[in-house]
Amino acid sequence: MTTKPVALPPESGAIAKFPDAPPEEMTAYHHVLFPGYPGFLALHFGNRETTVILSEIAAALFVNENREGVRYPDLLISFHANPAAILPRNGYLIPEQGKPPDFVLEVASDSTGEIDEDEKRRDYAVMGVPEYWRFDHTGGNFHSVPLAGDRLVEGEYQPVAITRIDDEHYWGHSEALNLDLCWERGELRWYDPVAQRYLPTFEDERAARIAAEARIRELEEQLQRQQDSETP
Repeated sequence: MTTKPVALPPESGAIAKFPDAPPEEMTAYHHVLFPGYPGFLALHFGNRETTVILSEIAAALFVNENREGVRYPDLLISFHANPAAILPRNGYLIPEQGKPPDFVLEVASDSTGEIDEDEKRRDYAVMGVPEYWRFDHTGGNFHSVPLAGDRLVEGEYQPVAITRIDDEHYWGHSEALNLDLCWERGELRWYDPVAQRYLPTFEDERAARIAAEARIRELEEQLQRQQDSETP
């Protein structure tokens, strides 16, 4: 694959920027952004000054005049990185960051299913991404399987073991994140094997808040009844 880096005169002071991501189907929104996973993953890992957790941001070995050689993963996670350099660059430039992303996830769609399993897999290996995961909410209509992961071994991807519990539950362990990725009835979930709990979603947080508010009202009503019964 031939690519053409952008060359800027040193005296210009300009920063070569990645082109914006091409329009895609909203699979990343439904399965990564809408549940709130970037935020909850950031809270889980901490160290926001050096941790990058972004969706649909450019990643490549060099900036290009076009999008050739540039990928826009549905989820990119990188530790010990420089988040401040990403906004001016409009992307994750690997030489500038000094390392590839630690983890990349692609969510299947009708238009990208084959590319996720072929071209993107090859490109992420060339970039040196230690783990590349794929999630197909349809259960295998767009990808060959509902859930798949690859771990880079001596420059080549080797499949991560995926456990099938039944037709509605699959999971695999990410060494890069020390989290389990789960395919559950077409939904993406993240499980912390250390804390033995799922990372929450916005819906989980909403349900917990509603339950807490209902409990508070119940206690307030109990207290009011007690006070009323004690009033002569």
